Amino acid sequence: MKSKILVVDDEPLNLQLLRQILEDTYRLVYATDGEKAYNATVKHNPDLILMDIMMPNMDGYEACRKLKANPEISKIPVIFITSMGEIDDEKLGFDIGAVDYIIKPINGSILKRRIQTHLSLVRMDELEKTQLIIIQRLGRAAEYKDNETGLHVIRMSYYCRIIAEKIGRSESWCKMIFQASPMHDIGKIGVPDNILLKPGPLNEEEKTIMEKHPKDGYDIIGYHQSRLLQMAAEIALSHHEKWDGTGYPNKLIKDEIPFSGRVVAVADVFDALTSDRPYKDEWSVEKAVGFLNDQSGIHFDPVLIDAFNKGLADILDIKEKWSEKSSDQNN
Repeated sequence: MKSKILVVDDEPLNLQLLRQILEDTYRLVYATDGEKAYNATVKHNPDLILMDIMMPNMDGYEACRKLKANPEISKIPVIFITSMGEIDDEKLGFDIGAVDYIIKPINGSILKRRIQTHLSLVRMDELEKTQLIIIQRLGRAAEYKDNETGLHVIRMSYYCRIIAEKIGRSESWCKMIFQASPMHDIGKIGVPDNILLKPGPLNEEEKTIMEKHPKDGYDIIGYHQSRLLQMAAEIALSHHEKWDGTGYPNKLIKDEIPFSGRVVAVADVFDALTSDRPYKDEWSVEKAVGFLNDQSGIHFDPVLIDAFNKGLADILDIKEKWSEKSSDQNN
């Protein structure tokens, strides 16, 4: 299906020119001033807006500000097409939220290339959001048997990002671990209910079965060229390893454990300790924080425990926001 573009200009000749350039490639909607542009955006929800600046009633700048103030339509990209070519004019256009600024007279082929670029970025953003939703849903499916709300994967993914930020990781890496970590326990899908939901300690045979879930999760995710899914697989396999080498499944020690797995280990254990589970009651925050600090250099990377402590206030805010009680009240 053709993308829909809203074309906004008060000059009929300009509208006619843009129609000739774009009508074979896109579905077009028209408006002749800023107020009509806003109303047309709300009504038609275009994929992109081409907007003149100098118009009666409401100019393009004011219309753009109004569009960006409405969260339901604020993500629609706005490209200004104008004869106002001063640097300050262009800077203002970008400052108020436009994605591009094109000076008249219009070159049709260049305009179409610029439109294609911005529509591609919108599609990439939508694909990334969809991918994240799928990952979170699969993570929640894995948790459903022993945590029906599935909020564990949401809380711990935020905890992971906070810890990564406190350790100074790049914004892109922090974003990636936030997106990948919900898949950490996907291998639990293969664990029988009588083991996963057992209220008491597991016997040796049951432990052996339970300890297969990291490798099962790794195999379920598989190998992909996507860096996000590569990290998700890495996390699934390594998040039960321990700093001192006594973890599973591969008894890795210290820096042998992937960094992502070490981060998830801290976030996962904290949330598990402070949540009700079939086999344990909820611990207090104070007791759980004490345990993590006691296990620094044994179970957990000491540097990450320091980062956890630095981010504790933010972590507790997330814990409150995504608490099981809050979920019950919302339902």
